[in-house]
Amino acid sequence: MNIRDYITKSEQISWQPLIEKEIHYHGVFVKSLHFDKATDRSTAILLKFEAGASYPYHVHPAGEEILVLEGSCEIHHETLSQGDYLYTPPTGKHAVKSKKGCILFLSIPEEVILIQEDK
Repeated sequence: MNIRDYITKSEQISWQPLIEKEIHYHGVFVKSLHFDKATDRSTAILLKFEAGASYPYHVHPAGEEILVLEGSCEIHHETLSQGDYLYTPPTGKHAVKSKKGCILFLSIPEEVILIQEDK
């Protein structure tokens, strides 16, 4: 095993607009840190939210982990700031928005599913 094959130099990757299933999430950008060839998707990413950007209400079938690297965001009526960690258990639901902007590290074992927000 060559450890170099498993290192991602995130500073050498350009931010890309977040586009999923032909939906462009304006003001949200992504860097893939780990791409799983077996599932054809990224399982570890950096997300950058510009001020005022958001991601809609969704469910995490296999859960999710978030670490706030810079700035702050609101998830399920709670504010997460730099250094805060959120574990979302399997089938957990939430939306994400950032008033002032942020950069998040996310570990997402399975693809999220967009859903209508519970009323």
